Amino acid sequence: MEKRIKKSFICSPVKNYKINTVKTATYLPEAGDVAVFEVLETGKHEQMQGDKIRNVKIFPGDLIMAAFGTRYATEQFEGYLPETFMNEYHILGAGGTVGILHSMHSKFRKTGPTRLRLIGYATDTYHQVINTKKMLAHNMKSFSGAMSSLTKIILSVGSSMDSGKTTTAAYCVHGLAKKGYKTAFIKLTGTVFTKDRDLAYDMGAEMAIDFSELGFPSTYMCSQQELLDLFETLLSQVYVCSPDYVVIEIADGIYQRETEMLLRNNLFMQNIETVIFSAGDSLSAVQGVAALEKLNVKVNALSGLFTASPLLIEEVRSKVTIPIYTIEELAEGIDLAVLQTEMRSVI
Repeated sequence: MEKRIKKSFICSPVKNYKINTVKTATYLPEAGDVAVFEVLETGKHEQMQGDKIRNVKIFPGDLIMAAFGTRYATEQFEGYLPETFMNEYHILGAGGTVGILHSMHSKFRKTGPTRLRLIGYATDTYHQVINTKKMLAHNMKSFSGAMSSLTKIILSVGSSMDSGKTTTAAYCVHGLAKKGYKTAFIKLTGTVFTKDRDLAYDMGAEMAIDFSELGFPSTYMCSQQELLDLFETLLSQVYVCSPDYVVIEIADGIYQRETEMLLRNNLFMQNIETVIFSAGDSLSAVQGVAALEKLNVKVNALSGLFTASPLLIEEVRSKVTIPIYTIEELAEGIDLAVLQTEMRSVI
């Protein structure tokens, strides 16, 4: 009996294909190229998000379908596309991103990555390697900046990965919905896995989508133009629900390559009405505001992990006049009119 292939989420659109084993020794993959791998050993990823969205357990000997890509995650893995033919590959992200591990957080030293062997590339009827980005390239729109005039955009950024920006975005969505506003959520950058957009949808978003809608296994190492085009395209997709607000999250911290690239880009930032900055502690909150102001980005509100501590909130309040919101306050709905007129200063 033919062995079942467990298909990852990023490969959901892949239907008709053949497995080409010859190309494994002659073809170097691009981001989005689809392949079938054998699981050699499970490490950090003992499961992956399958094409039906649910998490699927994987075991040594299993065959999985995934897409080549990159990853930048300070609390997880850093990985890249192979530059030469390799005997071993690694799962970089649970949504089906595979590449070569370059570094990882120390908490994964004992487990390491899940190790894979390339069986063959998934090819179409023309014997071309199937690529998730190219499959959906016809849906990509060129950036014009005109789409943002149809709604108000709130940008959620953070001091680092796991600073609370996803929670901030989701509770902001919930608060807006509670006040009667129709709200959509976009995760613009990151590594494919639907957890963040699923949370925003559960918290009340009319629509919640991310870059994987366009076949991106990850946005790490994307060009600035690709990011702007993604922004335009995803905005056009959520406009079908006529949102009053669109909450957009960009991944990792403000010094991460794509995040900093967008924050420095006037074409992108002129579309943003409100910036909410999340931080893990008082120092990163205060200094993060200062760092953003050097990029000509004005922070309208603060939130994040530090707001779980009344003492940390008081430390920040002694240094800045920017409004600070706990997740409970975000869930009740922030006063956006006040944020637009609030005087901001850093001592």
